[in-house]
Amino acid sequence: MKRVILTSSAGVGLALADRADMVIPFIYRFVSGPLPTADHLIRYLGWRESRTWVDQMHWSDCVPVRQSPLIRRQDRAGALLWVCKNYGVDLIELWFDPEPNSQLQLIWILNYLRFEPSLTESLRLRLVDFDLRGADPSELRHRDVKQFDIAESDLESATLAWEAYRAPTPELCVGLLDRPLGKLSFLKPAMEDLLSELPSPGRPRRGFLELMASGRSRTDELFRSGTSEARVFDPWELGALLEGLAFGPAPAVAGLDGKLATLDPDNARSQRRLSPEPAVADGVWQSGSGWLGGFSPSQSDSALVGRCVADQ
Repeated sequence: MKRVILTSSAGVGLALADRADMVIPFIYRFVSGPLPTADHLIRYLGWRESRTWVDQMHWSDCVPVRQSPLIRRQDRAGALLWVCKNYGVDLIELWFDPEPNSQLQLIWILNYLRFEPSLTESLRLRLVDFDLRGADPSELRHRDVKQFDIAESDLESATLAWEAYRAPTPELCVGLLDRPLGKLSFLKPAMEDLLSELPSPGRPRRGFLELMASGRSRTDELFRSGTSEARVFDPWELGALLEGLAFGPAPAVAGLDGKLATLDPDNARSQRRLSPEPAVADGVWQSGSGWLGGFSPSQSDSALVGRCVADQ
């Protein structure tokens, strides 16, 4: 039986756990900045048009050759669904833990797969109720993780949630909190975390202000603070936010840890998202409060991208 695992960057360790013939981690960060366009995401999962590094990422870039004997090198330019069909994949397992970005990736890929009925019967959702990023691959190899079949109602819920997240205003996302979401049990808490990041009138980024007011100015103290930012954003994203506060055109604070000086503002500007399309993510990071000072995080997990390229 041929098995493929689809996961977020948090599940990259599954490639070492020997649980599938191929593990495909998705590297997009949907929690911050304008979302990539639908066409961009379709090309990411489709056929590679060219092979130069200056082109956009392709799903196969994060599937190391030596760790995936299933797919021949000459077929790595193929579309994801073509590879699954052409290689006779029997099961496609979805491993996405509760953190918000992983849940957004889950509803994105379910929405995409919904229109491939020949593959939907092969889908299995794993109930990953633990921190996948911190899991040891040797423990993952034998860990008992419940799995469920995907019903049409689950695919519909995923499509509804993805469309809500892409909407210009957050009302549809708020409406999701009152709906049953079937087997997508971690989506509602993730959406609550995302909505909690939207600024209230006159009180943007309240958590950071409260911490700074209490005398915590070092970046490592802020990252360990246990605020809602730790549930939604990675430390490098928080670093970009803090740099905007301290070193942007209109600095709001001073005296932050010197680690922030390692960020390159010009490079950060060059990596802005590909689409001006508004979404909840825009409100989280670009609420009009001027907090970022013109800086924004990369559209993907750059550390993972670097590792994947090195493995090719």
